[in-house]
Amino acid sequence: MMFLFLSDKPKVGEPAPNFSGLSTGGKTITLEEYKGRWVILYFYPKAFTRGCTIESCGLRDNYAELTKLNAEVIGVSFDDIEKQEEFKKANELPFDLISDKDKSIAKSYNTVGIMGLYAKRKTFLIDPEGKLAYIFDKVDTATHPQDIIDVLAGIIKAAD
Repeated sequence: MMFLFLSDKPKVGEPAPNFSGLSTGGKTITLEEYKGRWVILYFYPKAFTRGCTIESCGLRDNYAELTKLNAEVIGVSFDDIEKQEEFKKANELPFDLISDKDKSIAKSYNTVGIMGLYAKRKTFLIDPEGKLAYIFDKVDTATHPQDIIDVLAGIIKAAD
């Protein structure tokens, strides 16, 4: 007999799960460090694969616009830190990537994929108070950066 245990899914309006992870540049970062800023926390399956490269480079290309909206981008995958460093350098990514080898961050955000081999492609928009403002469950890697900008700008405008 097989039992399937589903972890609680983070929900919009609730506090985002805090995390601590080893990131590119050799530093450990936590969600707490970003209080007062929007956080775009994106999970991707594997560095150097086509979709993940398109998505990450799209975020790179839109990074200036995202920072104008007081947002910081953080990428997370199960790749080891050496692979994350290579991926960041090869694609000239201006934001940090976290190596979630133990899958602890992915588990807290319910993004561990089938068989636990890769993270599910999902993005979480976290507000400056640390609450989940929006969850992108379905991601089109080609349009995702603009989708994030549109949603974030809309949320900010609605709050004014």
